Amino acid sequence: MSKKPYFIAEVSSNHNQDLNRALRFVSIAADIGFDAIKFQLFTTEDLFDRSILSRSKAHRSRSRYELPPEFIPKIAHQCEKVGLDFGVTPFSLEDISFLDRYVDFFKVASYELLWRDLLGAVARTSKPLVVSTGMATMPEVTGAIATLQDYSASNITLLHCVSAYPTPGADANLAAIETLRQHKKIPVGWSDHSRNPGVIYRAVHRWSAAMVEVHLDLDGEGREYAPGHCWLPSEIGEVIASVGAGLDADGSGEKAPVERERADRDWRADPSDGLRPMRHMRAKFVGDE
Repeated sequence: MSKKPYFIAEVSSNHNQDLNRALRFVSIAADIGFDAIKFQLFTTEDLFDRSILSRSKAHRSRSRYELPPEFIPKIAHQCEKVGLDFGVTPFSLEDISFLDRYVDFFKVASYELLWRDLLGAVARTSKPLVVSTGMATMPEVTGAIATLQDYSASNITLLHCVSAYPTPGADANLAAIETLRQHKKIPVGWSDHSRNPGVIYRAVHRWSAAMVEVHLDLDGEGREYAPGHCWLPSEIGEVIASVGAGLDADGSGEKAPVERERADRDWRADPSDGLRPMRHMRAKFVGDE
């Protein structure tokens, strides 16, 4: 890999239904090096069957996590202002045409991977698509990609994902990035729930993840911060910066001095007596006495 992967900040429900907070996410994500930011648009009724909602107060309480739809145009404007791509994960067919006016890409969540109607609806927009594959088997991934391609989707990125919040590093199974890439011949990245810098470095440097999505919070006060899978700006900003620096480190592979070393070559020990510098340097050395 010769370039930094495309980094997406997943806000999820950490906006806390506060527009000013949502807009701060956009500005901070741009400041710390993200390429894109993503929100989720859902209502609780979009996610769960009534038979579950009628019997579960915990599931009904998910209404506190919803993003007000009227925030979408304002977030899109802020993204354009700071130069971030804007993506949204839809959870209902009706929301897709509304979102299509504002987003640069759509995300398909792992939990919706099997929903053919949703896959077809996002594919028909002709927008770039990011598809998470948490919990999925290879036949399920293959079926989802086939459905998207049946509706002429061409710009697709798969994300290897482990749908555990948080994900221990030992469960990341990053080698599946290469399995997906070889099987589907399309770009593959990593959707991180580990909050572990080593996992991200490994995904990028060993497995050439083309995209990295992480859950971002501003201050530890977001609704989804407590489980432990969300990064704070100072944490992930350092990772993004150092990932880019590491990618520059490969060089040409030729074993030869780089320009910054050349001046020191003459200060090596002379093979005749083992003392520094080389003999031809000793005679012309001018010291400060």
